[in-house]
Amino acid sequence: MDELQVGSSLPSKEHHEGAFRPMNKLYEALEGITPETMRGGPDYGEFIEQIRGVMDKARLASPSNEQATELIGLLKQLNDKLADTVVDEWSAPAWTRLDVPARGNITEPPYLLDRAEPDGVEARMTFRTFHLGANAAVHGGQVCVGFDQMLGMTAALSSGAVTRTASLTVDYRSLTPLNTELTLRAWPERQEGRKVYVRATLHDGERLCAEAHGLFIVLKAGQQ
Repeated sequence: MDELQVGSSLPSKEHHEGAFRPMNKLYEALEGITPETMRGGPDYGEFIEQIRGVMDKARLASPSNEQATELIGLLKQLNDKLADTVVDEWSAPAWTRLDVPARGNITEPPYLLDRAEPDGVEARMTFRTFHLGANAAVHGGQVCVGFDQMLGMTAALSSGAVTRTASLTVDYRSLTPLNTELTLRAWPERQEGRKVYVRATLHDGERLCAEAHGLFIVLKAGQQ
């Protein structure tokens, strides 16, 4: 199957489940597909890594005025080039690239899934310099982003349906370190009608960094 055929076989806006991308159709469309024939091509993962590298460096950058002026020019050129590649959210590679950490979504901390089943999800997650809060620790809001992603995945797998976050509570037990591979485990507690209750923990080795519990709501057909 060539790139054109792959693109036409992937789900589009017309296939959407509520307000979300049709992941079940995505998995079906990607069977047997390789990075060489996927949206973004074989170098898409490295492209995302370079973007994350820029984000990390910008977080701590302190340029002189001369450096800032030069960098602004380069960034303008880069933005102009990127503008030529922009598509709508349904056509973007990021959500289809299961071979790239966090599926290539730069708004999420990069993670690699070790297990994703109806009874739970386990992932290795790394918060980078971009996610810095202070004193070499991860910003609490970024920890929430990581939990929200994994708990949402857990709720969807557990219920077999598309869900939205209704409530998310995070308890911070110790500092979450940057640039360290952490273990995030999430599991469903119970489901009551359309309400799916889930929990998760984030560990650095044996040390508990944070834990969370959430309520996710199964969407009705076409509901956003």
